[in-house]
Amino acid sequence: MPKDSDNEQPLADIANAWLSDFENALTGNDQEAIAALFLDDGHWRDILAFSWDLYSVSGPEAIAEKICSAQADAKASNFHIPDTRTPPRSVKRAGTDVIEVMFDFKTGIGTGSGIVRLRDTDEGDWRAWTFSTTLQALDGYPETTSAIRAGVDAFSREWGGENWLDFRNRQRAYKDHDPAVLVVGGGQAGLGVAARLTHLGVDTLIVDKYPRIGDNWRTRYHSLTLHNEVYVNHMPYMPFPSTWPVYIPKDMLANWFEHYVEALELNYWAGTEMTEASYDDAKGEWTVTLKKSDGTERIVRPRHVIMATGASGIPIMPELPGMKDFKGEVMHSGWYETGHKWEGKKALVIGTGNSAHDVAQDLHACGVETTMVQRSSTHIVSLKEAQRVYLIYAEGPPVRDCDLIATSMPFPVLKKSYKMATAMSKEIDKPLLDKLSARGFKLNDGVEDCGFQMSYLQRGGGYYFNVGCSDLIANGDINILQYDDIDTFCAEGAKLKDGSVVEADLIVMATGYKMQQETVRQFMGDDVADKVGPVWGFNDVGELNNMWCRTPQPGLWFTAGSLAQCRIFSRFLALQIKALEEGLITHDT
Repeated sequence: MPKDSDNEQPLADIANAWLSDFENALTGNDQEAIAALFLDDGHWRDILAFSWDLYSVSGPEAIAEKICSAQADAKASNFHIPDTRTPPRSVKRAGTDVIEVMFDFKTGIGTGSGIVRLRDTDEGDWRAWTFSTTLQALDGYPETTSAIRAGVDAFSREWGGENWLDFRNRQRAYKDHDPAVLVVGGGQAGLGVAARLTHLGVDTLIVDKYPRIGDNWRTRYHSLTLHNEVYVNHMPYMPFPSTWPVYIPKDMLANWFEHYVEALELNYWAGTEMTEASYDDAKGEWTVTLKKSDGTERIVRPRHVIMATGASGIPIMPELPGMKDFKGEVMHSGWYETGHKWEGKKALVIGTGNSAHDVAQDLHACGVETTMVQRSSTHIVSLKEAQRVYLIYAEGPPVRDCDLIATSMPFPVLKKSYKMATAMSKEIDKPLLDKLSARGFKLNDGVEDCGFQMSYLQRGGGYYFNVGCSDLIANGDINILQYDDIDTFCAEGAKLKDGSVVEADLIVMATGYKMQQETVRQFMGDDVADKVGPVWGFNDVGELNNMWCRTPQPGLWFTAGSLAQCRIFSRFLALQIKALEEGLITHDT
């Protein structure tokens, strides 16, 4: 790889030459010239910059054709390397040595940023392996700062008039108006997109069924901490303090959510559930019934509803044979808090994903004899090795640059990267994995051998980050039982096919959740749910189905995922809604 030195061509010169050639070819609508700038295995991912969609294209000719056809509306220009971004550097991505170049550009309606990764060819020229373009801001509609405020001018002193608290109380009461956007769900997904919208000047209300902001984390099981490191998890506008622990405890995050709502001036109704919603095509608005914890109801008519209830929402409680005869207590893992109540007793945990392992480990720590029931093979990775996919955040660039890198990976490259990381982690974790296999625990390498990330993105689960429970299983401290060995559940527990009974006083169903399409079905009806289709999982252009984009149902949006995903994609979702609100696009644009 070339390096900046007296004897070799500077990386910036190579990068600037490619960007110049690309812009010249783009300006001339020269598909052949554009295709020549890409490798045969080249890929392009666009997020709202060249069109109002999220998609990826592979192959030089296909990329050139798509770019040129989109350019008539996009009017992209001024591709350049800004001083505010990490300069070009030599890196290895998905096992490939490249020059990674961050650039900015203009479009007909805003500003964009992207990344191109260049590889040297046998002919001695540099061609693009991956190319990404993202819309970052809309011209004329900046995010509000302390100098530019929505509604008032930073609350300069006004004797005898409304002060800041008066203004905020009036804003969030919605006594004389309805919000433009209703966000259903007050976790990281809902807060992130509401913050973006609010500071783009879009009137937004968050509703959440829990009585206190942050309870969606606070009420989860007692020992829960986040499973990825703090520097990956910052929220829009308000990064976590540098003094925070590497793995954030649930209650610490929950309390932060309260501070976040106040500091970002978000309108939030706690103890409020959406009970039903219908869309009026003629008016372009929803009629949503909200029920508050005191039993009162309020009907609001927003133009947009954002479902921010998680990649999965409704608990799955399968009807297992004989379960109705069980005399002990049955609960879903989502309702589990701590195991002290069952000290000295016995428990069965149905499932072997993250929640199942954490519940089992907590039960064991509380003195409960615990058996995990495995229904299907599971991907196991140590917590330290799981962080491998987030290593870009430890490389040195600021979070905004790391976020740009994270959005720049087209689906085929993403899969290759995950496969490599999974293979490396599997080798390092081999001693533990061998012990688990010897105990009868069934293992896999994730969906398409891509580890936990692809299992999460495709299935929403099916893996475990080992924070100690795998060691307990390997050492025999927690028992493992295959579901196929169970004949039926019975009053005392689980009756096996050999006639023996595994006794239990508690059964915890760590059996997952239904996907968001089913949440829509519950509140908006079959017609809307069927019209929208699957939510989550990859579509045929390498993007997540119906996530952070316009859906087949006008005015209905979805956001979900990790704190990092919610931070990154909240920008893109908010920009689309802002563009619709300002008439820059229509639903069908």
